[in-house]
Amino acid sequence: MDTALVKAGQQSYGQWVRWAIGMAQGRQRQAVTFFDSSVPEPTELLRETVAGAFGGKLTPFYTSAFGGGNPFVLDMLAERYGVPRDHVLGTTGATGGLSILYRALARPGDHVLVESPGFDLFRDLAESHGLEVGTFDRTTERFTLDLDQIEGLIQPRTRMIVLSNLHNPSGMALDYDVLRALAAIAERRGVYVIVDEVYGDYADAAVRPCAAAALSPNLVSISSLTKIFGLGSLRCGWIVGSSQVLGLARDVSGKLEFGISTLSHAVGAHVLHDPAPFVAYSNGIIERARPLMAAWLDEQKRAGLVGGVLPEAGCIMFPRLLQIDDSEAFCTWLLERSGVIVAPGDYFGAPGHVRIGFAQHLDNLRIGLDALAEGLRSYPAAITAAATPPKSATASV
Repeated sequence: MDTALVKAGQQSYGQWVRWAIGMAQGRQRQAVTFFDSSVPEPTELLRETVAGAFGGKLTPFYTSAFGGGNPFVLDMLAERYGVPRDHVLGTTGATGGLSILYRALARPGDHVLVESPGFDLFRDLAESHGLEVGTFDRTTERFTLDLDQIEGLIQPRTRMIVLSNLHNPSGMALDYDVLRALAAIAERRGVYVIVDEVYGDYADAAVRPCAAAALSPNLVSISSLTKIFGLGSLRCGWIVGSSQVLGLARDVSGKLEFGISTLSHAVGAHVLHDPAPFVAYSNGIIERARPLMAAWLDEQKRAGLVGGVLPEAGCIMFPRLLQIDDSEAFCTWLLERSGVIVAPGDYFGAPGHVRIGFAQHLDNLRIGLDALAEGLRSYPAAITAAATPPKSATASV
């Protein structure tokens, strides 16, 4: 079968990633994984942190995280967010936090609104909890909100609105006047707004002056150490919100959350206690990668191959393919051809786009971008050739 016509056909983004990794492992060369949406794991910094915490006397941060999270993590997050400690709840990653909120703030049969394009797990988790899911659009090249559309979609059974800032998959930041206006709608209509802020700390205070939870008791922030520091292995996440929201979330967590790792969250406490080395590592990678990504985007736009805007902060972007309609088929073909794994926009609700995670070491980034550019140029002709039946050897001339 010609790989130019093959599509992965997975049901979710997570399944597609696992499929793509499996495909890449069968190749002779190492893949360039542009589907990664965080900085590479800082393995040496992590080793040093673990060695310092457990190499001699046992760190005092090693204490049970059962019942709401590691107390040192909670104290540090409360200080960071400027809230009382009972406004913070530790979770098994940001995904664990969202799952808790779906259970705490809604009941089976209730209605939630999630952004599109967006991370498909927002919808999948809601549906797994028996919730009815509607979508609202993030539009224009900057993936902005249409507040009139959102308010018009709120039903009597709507319990929450779920979105991300910085936006996944585009990396774009929300205008805070718009977010404040959304908070006013939420207060007026009696719904909660859950804001996934796992990429938020990439933005400076001019772009993101505060956490969403600081704007209104109807706004709730979820985050983790995964995207900002590349520490997904710790599964150290949290919820920040009003005492009412956190009271409900804590009840659910106490009944259902048994997965928080005491060990991982103790390491997370050390990271939060001394984040400077991790900040420097993360910022260094992105500061070196961003000019290369910007130059590549400008070149592809001049060639008429892609459209879109590089976000002001963060490590992901979501360009539109101008000469390719089927982004999933293209991403499959590109993987087979060059070992570059780019996430198809189909799995985020935006066929014709791809998500590029550019927080890569420079040599890897150059190799991947060169292969992606060559693929964008070559694919239209390759797909045309694959779809054209060969002429018969006996055909008349």
